[in-house]
Amino acid sequence: MAQKFNATIVDKVGLHARPASQLAKEASKYEADIKISVDGKNGNLKSIMNVMAMAIKSGQEVVVEADGPDEEQALAGIKKVMTDTGLIG
Repeated sequence: MAQKFNATIVDKVGLHARPASQLAKEASKYEADIKISVDGKNGNLKSIMNVMAMAIKSGQEVVVEADGPDEEQALAGIKKVMTDTGLIG
């Protein structure tokens, strides 16, 4: 069963290129399908272009969802990268 977490983007620039590439790199380590959603739009977190195209801004709430055999580890890894890069508080 898919697992997910919600987070509010606090980086004043929003989800820009550097954290997007770090998230895509982290997401690619896992077998699970990992997607990010905001305002009804979904993006594949393993694709930097997908994530950048969503133009996620500061203050927006995102939902990160993982579905697969290593979904718990995937979400923990993604949340750590988002915190370490200052995307979320």
